[in-house]
Amino acid sequence: MAQPSPLVTPVLLAGSFVVLVGFAIRASFGVFQLPIATEFHWPRAEFSLAIAIQNLAWGFGQPLFGAAAEKIGDRKAIILGALAYALGLVLSAGATTPIEHQLYEVLVGMGIAGTGFGVVLAVVGRASSPENRSMSLAIVTAAGSAGQVLGPPLAEGLLALMPWQSVFVTFAALILGSLLVLPWIRSPAPASRAELQESMGAVVLGALRDPSFAMIFMGFFSCGYQLAFITAHFPAFVAESCGPIMLGSVLHSMGITTTQALGAVAISIIGLGNIAGTILAGWAGKHFTKKYLLAGIYTGRTLIAAWFILTPMTPSTVLLFSALMGSLWLATVPLTSGLVAHLYGLRYMGTLYGIVFLSHQLGSFVGVWLGGRLYDAYGNYEAVWWIGVGVGAFSALIHLPIRESARPLAAVPAA
Repeated sequence: MAQPSPLVTPVLLAGSFVVLVGFAIRASFGVFQLPIATEFHWPRAEFSLAIAIQNLAWGFGQPLFGAAAEKIGDRKAIILGALAYALGLVLSAGATTPIEHQLYEVLVGMGIAGTGFGVVLAVVGRASSPENRSMSLAIVTAAGSAGQVLGPPLAEGLLALMPWQSVFVTFAALILGSLLVLPWIRSPAPASRAELQESMGAVVLGALRDPSFAMIFMGFFSCGYQLAFITAHFPAFVAESCGPIMLGSVLHSMGITTTQALGAVAISIIGLGNIAGTILAGWAGKHFTKKYLLAGIYTGRTLIAAWFILTPMTPSTVLLFSALMGSLWLATVPLTSGLVAHLYGLRYMGTLYGIVFLSHQLGSFVGVWLGGRLYDAYGNYEAVWWIGVGVGAFSALIHLPIRESARPLAAVPAA
């Protein structure tokens, strides 16, 4: 009898570490909203636009880095991504005008694409056995959540010791340090160069003609909208709108004495809740229909967001919302990437998931940018929340007609 393949492998651990570091830095950008706006006296929309551009560049960069990884190798693509990430952070540290921040965030977004899910999920997926693939993808996604747990409090702590410019330079050193694990990132070659050049166009065009692929693409928009808006604006939203933290409360005894600190901790709680939620999604994806799981996740997000905006904000509701939303936060990623692999094979999973992920980042751009613009116009975030409720409901519905069992490109061999 053949021995079962191990779930935990060097590729899985190394890929998870790269994603953890990259996402820790990315998740901390909302913490810099108030310090940067205060120093330069900018309206909220200016730095929001910089983060929005970062998300948009990440989206356009994802299919490019996915294709590059399949052409020149996963490790070379990750190195290019880390270099772009670090350069963008260093240049941002010296930026003094909104246009500089917005321009340099293009590099940061490209860096996130090269060190993030599109490249790493593909290499881990190819290196995993079929019985472990769903859980392996979930573990890498959960590593991104672990980064979200660590990033905002780390940024908050570093801001207490040094100016925000020095924090950006420190983060640049961290992303370059993550390259030390690259020797362990290895997976089976997907195909020869001749086979790659011959079939990539056919596979991609076939997917683009498939209505199910279009529905996956459209459904991922709300995920990006909700996640990016909350990551970028929630710390400031909580700091300005939450009821006071009472002296003698449990939060006060934990060292959370201000609503600004509560906002940073809330992002970490979302990430902490998502570790469990994502692992559960990976397990469920192996046993249940992925499109119904995705529809359920988007329905849950919609209801949670509607409840939160209809309820007076207190420290307790912030913590409860963070835990509930966190359990559904990135649970869509292993299911969406797994659905792409199931329908179209593993060989070009990085490129195809990158295309789907572009929709996610278009949503991210809209969520972050609209949050800043509507805040400056109306002095609150209420309209942005209700738009998020609407697009979440749309995503729940659009996943239902997907032909998950049809396997439209099943003839394309998987690596």
